[in-house]
Amino acid sequence: ADWLVDLGPGAGEHGGQIMAQGTPEQVARQLESLTGRYLAGVERIPVPARRRRVAKSRMITLEGVTTHNLKNITVSFPLSVLTCVTGVSGSGKSSLLNETLAPALIRRLGGIAPKPGPFKALRGASRIDKVVQIDQSPLGRTPRSNPATYTGVFDEIRKIFANTRDARQWGFRAGRFSFNVKGGRCEACQGQGVQRIEMNFLPDLFVTCPECEGRRFNRQTLEVRYRDRTIADVLQMRVDEALEFFENFPPLVRLLGTLREVGLGYLTLGQPSTTLSGGEAQRVKLATELARVDSGNTLYILDEPTTGLHLDDVRKLLEVLNRLVDRGNTVIVIEHHLDVLKSADWIIDLGPEGGDGGGYLLASGTPEQIAALPDNHTGRLLRTVLLEGGGDP
Repeated sequence: ADWLVDLGPGAGEHGGQIMAQGTPEQVARQLESLTGRYLAGVERIPVPARRRRVAKSRMITLEGVTTHNLKNITVSFPLSVLTCVTGVSGSGKSSLLNETLAPALIRRLGGIAPKPGPFKALRGASRIDKVVQIDQSPLGRTPRSNPATYTGVFDEIRKIFANTRDARQWGFRAGRFSFNVKGGRCEACQGQGVQRIEMNFLPDLFVTCPECEGRRFNRQTLEVRYRDRTIADVLQMRVDEALEFFENFPPLVRLLGTLREVGLGYLTLGQPSTTLSGGEAQRVKLATELARVDSGNTLYILDEPTTGLHLDDVRKLLEVLNRLVDRGNTVIVIEHHLDVLKSADWIIDLGPEGGDGGGYLLASGTPEQIAALPDNHTGRLLRTVLLEGGGDP
């Protein structure tokens, strides 16, 4: 870029300040800026000291794939490792992963999925028991959807409020503290905290509900308190604050703890999902998966998960993906970001070009093996970061 404007220092209420502005060289000299430290190389995502071993006997193999521009290719995906599928735009990455492998596996496991693209055979599917696709799409489409409802945190909180003395005395069950059903919610806004004003030829306008003043619940529901906080007060808590407030409830500590671990401690529990960035929504989904007790046989598929992420967010994303793999799960990502590619255990490279000029399996191997290929686009770029031990500037 010609000019950088760096905001921070953190996210949410910890951000909002201009940390640095200037040319990339000038920002790199301002070490109070996290972006500056990455530009200067003070902070970096290191090349892994060792990579997980790929067992040729533990793979899922798709044979004879001809979806869209794919040229009758046979591809093997190793299990229990982090794999990156690479290639220029239009080389066939989404056709292979999202339109063939994912739906074919989901159907084989008894799930519902669109008809997969054409292929001849699928081998090794019995080695996994679930397929999870994680993207940056919103958690929900209405203001009622938020991190607390998506992760299951709110179910536990409602049980706590239903168990208070006042709630038991008035006959309130956990459903009373839901804003998705009638009873305890504010009916003027149907528990959304805002009212929609249709603007005809302009985007709809949302205004704070005048009846409940954005608190989502009716007056009687808000009279119930736990440790002097109403259910509406709890929804206004940040994840970090809620973790301390509910420290004596192990299920909540586990769920909230994973949100903090993926770098979302600044989010409020009731923040409408419509206001979350794509990267935040993606990390809420990843945190939810981390909090689950799984069998270690899940396949996670992500499509360009670093889109819109700061370098430090990429570091946090890699930590989460590696935790999933350390449990025995398999993670496959479509990615271009060199910091992710150099951190992978295995790379599957498609190309050489896009459209009709692509669709071939060019290579598969460790990042070092791909980097050693003389005429490979991905290998040429990987060589630079593996030699430097660094990543994208």
